[in-house]
Amino acid sequence: MLIPRKPVPSLQVPTLAHGPFDLHKETPQSFSLLVFFRGLHCPLCIKYLKELGQLLPDLAERGVSVIAISSDDEARAKDMATRVGAADLRFGYNLPLSVARQWGLYISEGIGKTSIGIEEPKLFAEPGVFLIKPDHTLYYGAVQTMPFARPSFADLMIAIDFSKSKNYPARGEYTGA
Repeated sequence: MLIPRKPVPSLQVPTLAHGPFDLHKETPQSFSLLVFFRGLHCPLCIKYLKELGQLLPDLAERGVSVIAISSDDEARAKDMATRVGAADLRFGYNLPLSVARQWGLYISEGIGKTSIGIEEPKLFAEPGVFLIKPDHTLYYGAVQTMPFARPSFADLMIAIDFSKSKNYPARGEYTGA
């Protein structure tokens, strides 16, 4: 389990158009926003990432670097990027499922074609959203077992504004009995 205020696992993935991504080389002013998504087969992911793409300028104003990551291969990631249509959104792909587990993501088995007619991979990671501080410690994390009811990016921006204005510490850090 990831613990707020503690270092997060390493994370390196290739991206479609922005070179290799290495979380420990990121130097955002405020946070790195990691959005793990299910993959090309997920119609809710397309909608969610379109919303994220529209908010990239607002997140950049807040000093937040952003990447969307899946376990899809490069071809599926390219197809997803085309469907989302957000040229400035970094798309990471080939996330090893062993790394997904280190991040606390749930893994699902594919069960056939989705409502948009795309076959689910044999295995894939379910969604997760994380805010990582520049010192590579966990500030915020949300993981899901299902594709729906994800954190709102608009709400997350309000939380970022609040946390910055109040110097609000990460919560959930207690690991005692």
